[in-house]
Amino acid sequence: MNLKVSHCFLTVDDQDAALKFYRDVLDLRVVNDVSMEGLRWLTLSPPAQPEVEIGLVTAEQNPDASQADRAAVTTLRAKGLLNGIIFSTDDCDATFEKISACGAEVLQEPITQPYGVRDCAFRDPAGNMLRFSQSQHG
Repeated sequence: MNLKVSHCFLTVDDQDAALKFYRDVLDLRVVNDVSMEGLRWLTLSPPAQPEVEIGLVTAEQNPDASQADRAAVTTLRAKGLLNGIIFSTDDCDATFEKISACGAEVLQEPITQPYGVRDCAFRDPAGNMLRFSQSQHG
């Protein structure tokens, strides 16, 4: 069996604001931005990993979720309690400077962790945590 990650998803409240952040601040490339059946399929990829697509979805896009479930997801997202993404970077400090200069909410300034990475963390416009990690191993 040869498995690879192809897609992962972040729940956002405003796809346009998320698109602007992920495309214009993080330099991800838009792969899909398609309206279908009243919903928007929006995915982006890091240029270094075009085979991985990050979907930016709203709580309303899950047709199987009840209104209470959608409200719960919205509440958890706003609190920053949903899973985020960890991006690898070759320069944590430069990445931090670029993203913080764009006004993103800083959760953690760059620090060297005892497990061999230098990392920092931000919230995206929807409140999702994003970490940027630089390996300190040769």
